[in-house]
Amino acid sequence: MKTLLIIGHTIPEPATTAAGGRMMQLIKLFSQNEYTIVFASTASISERSVNLDILGITYEAIQLNDPSFDVFISTLNPSVVLFDRFITEEQFGWRVAEHCPNALRILDTEDLHFLRKARAKAVKQGIPVSEADLYTDIAKRELASIFRCDVSLIISEFEIELLQKTFQVPFGILFYLPLLLDELTEDFIEQLPPFEARIDFMTIGNFLHAPNVDAVLELKNKIWPLIKRELPQATLQVFGAYAPQQIRELNNKKEGFLLKGWAEDAGHVFQSARVCLAPLRFGAGLKGKLLDAMQYGTPSVTTTVGAEGMCGIFPFNGSIKDEPYDFASEAIQLYTEKSKWIRAQKNGFDLIEKRFQKQLFSEKFIKKVIWLQGNLGAHRNSFFLGQVFQHHTLKSSKYLSRWIEAKNGR
Repeated sequence: MKTLLIIGHTIPEPATTAAGGRMMQLIKLFSQNEYTIVFASTASISERSVNLDILGITYEAIQLNDPSFDVFISTLNPSVVLFDRFITEEQFGWRVAEHCPNALRILDTEDLHFLRKARAKAVKQGIPVSEADLYTDIAKRELASIFRCDVSLIISEFEIELLQKTFQVPFGILFYLPLLLDELTEDFIEQLPPFEARIDFMTIGNFLHAPNVDAVLELKNKIWPLIKRELPQATLQVFGAYAPQQIRELNNKKEGFLLKGWAEDAGHVFQSARVCLAPLRFGAGLKGKLLDAMQYGTPSVTTTVGAEGMCGIFPFNGSIKDEPYDFASEAIQLYTEKSKWIRAQKNGFDLIEKRFQKQLFSEKFIKKVIWLQGNLGAHRNSFFLGQVFQHHTLKSSKYLSRWIEAKNGR
């Protein structure tokens, strides 16, 4: 029996986060290939957590620094273990290696956390994100996690290149697996609202994610006033779950800056708007909101960071500008010029077809998993440095965890 254990940093919330949608894509891939799936997490179930029972997935609540996990995983004896972000690999990876040494260990990075945090610090310090200091302690931790795992899923081609060229991570332990989208049928595209039927601007994003908070502040303080001056009848509708008080206080009907909260039907929100705005000054990985905009035929204006890893050799679904004045100018043009809007929309459809269709990657990924399972010993010996990292982790993290266990026991 093929059993996949997913150790989740959080329980997926596909309706609120791109990360939640990504996890559901992975679950679907394994489920379609007849894996029995168990999802384990230390996190609490929220009101927007996906119902795993309906999907036929067993949920297991686990605890940090507790020997109960050793009993659990030894009994389950999974053939594949997927770590959701490097933090869960740090917490449980050594236990998996000790009790199920023959299980294939996969790390889903979601995005490179050290890259996102380094860029956030650069923005705070007022320096270009291209000059961000990447050689940090969190980089050491995340890179060590990548080396310890048999393969790491990387969501962005930019990040693949960064890992290889800057940090000399072997390509053999990396696998490019972006966000995966279903094929857009002609019927679906024809039913999307046209330019004339759409109105206003929109932005969307989970406010537990710092880049989204920063982007909304950029819109409020710098970009939206420039757009509103030229388009006085337009409004900007801001959607997103878990908005802090700092964001909720920005709601201003007179200025046309409207906080809408969580979007229960994100597809309807995108199809109703004429232009999506995403002035992301820092971040990493792929931006789910921009792919959603492409799916629903909504052109976007974003930044260099926002569009990173999206386009390859193809044109973007709108405009890429980093300075507030240029950003606002492009947003106004997309909003008012139908021909430019239609070209941008088509670019989005082309990007999905040529770069993000599920069929381009799903079979290759499962073949990679099967090959690794059949050649695990040889693969690990080929990348022996991973065993070195694993050895020292067992000697450090293991005994720190055991000490915490003993302390908690007292």
